Amino acid sequence: MHDHTMPSSPSTPTRIRRRRTQDVMVVVIQIIMTSELFNLLRRTDEDKCLPGFRQLNWYFFFTGMLFVYGRILSQQLVNTATIDEFSYKLVSKIVKYQMVFCYFLYIAGLVWFILTLKKKTYKYQFGQYAWTHMVLFVVFTQSSFTVANIFEGIFWFLLPASLIAMNDVSAYFFGFFFGKTPLIKLSPKKTWEGFIGGSVATMITAFLFANVLGRFQWLTCPRKDLSTGWLQCDPGPLFKPEYYSIAGLTRWFPLKEISILPVQWHALCLGLFASIIAPFGGFFASGFKRAFKIKDFGYYIPGHGGFTDRMDCQMVMAIFVYIYYQSFVPQDYSIDMILDQIVRNLSFEDQKTLYYRLGQIFRQRQMKNY
Repeated sequence: MHDHTMPSSPSTPTRIRRRRTQDVMVVVIQIIMTSELFNLLRRTDEDKCLPGFRQLNWYFFFTGMLFVYGRILSQQLVNTATIDEFSYKLVSKIVKYQMVFCYFLYIAGLVWFILTLKKKTYKYQFGQYAWTHMVLFVVFTQSSFTVANIFEGIFWFLLPASLIAMNDVSAYFFGFFFGKTPLIKLSPKKTWEGFIGGSVATMITAFLFANVLGRFQWLTCPRKDLSTGWLQCDPGPLFKPEYYSIAGLTRWFPLKEISILPVQWHALCLGLFASIIAPFGGFFASGFKRAFKIKDFGYYIPGHGGFTDRMDCQMVMAIFVYIYYQSFVPQDYSIDMILDQIVRNLSFEDQKTLYYRLGQIFRQRQMKNY
């Protein structure tokens, strides 16, 4: 069952700090990765002849951030601003016209870019313009799905990220001690023994670790607004344990039954993807570095190739988790959740109209039954 007791879960300030830390962490990693990728194709000599050109890259970055996060968090922003009617209407208007505002910010950046064009640097400037857009697409795609996963519950962020780390460590371990057969030319040190051993270890970890994480309410509750208070929710069907008898194995095990959370079966799918498909994000990054003849993306993490090198598999994993969650995980819409949305998003007159229409529907059904 879920852990609802205060002694066995972190204190409220600790939970608040953890959620804030994860939100900030995503943005910080996003900025660092963007910085590393921007610097890959930058030429110091040309940049000196183009004052303000580097600032233009970051202008597009923050414009993209405003657009992406505005779209992802629009409903959460509206839900947060329900203290009074004025703030609710104000935020609703901002959210409604956010896309228009971001579009004209982008157009301003385009005009800025055109005004900075210089005769002998056309090719370099247009190459940087295209590279900037590709970087923003890669970074914002990954981070937007990551943020969306966090709002479904920290469980859907923490478990996949842990599986990627587990696969990386276990593949290295098995490859170091048992590796003999090369896996792929892009990464000569990768072996089939490490790949298979890491996959098995990741699958086992996924099944067991999901059982541990799934028992903490502050990890499994979805976040529906931007407040930082203590999350209260009923454990969904995914996080309610099901008991299986192992009476036939009592000679080896002292337990008569074991409890398994339904989410553990979904965790196996995540583990399978993390161990078989996600590593190809790393292979792609290796091929990319070879194409540009560089050893590391950056120097923020000495000896590890920079943040981008650490996040290559996480990018692929975050997108898969979002698609998997939306496609295969049953959505639990409780009565309390629906009522909360009605109270937050409908005016009093609309609520009365909904009440009367529901009454009509119920009366029509009763007449059909008679």
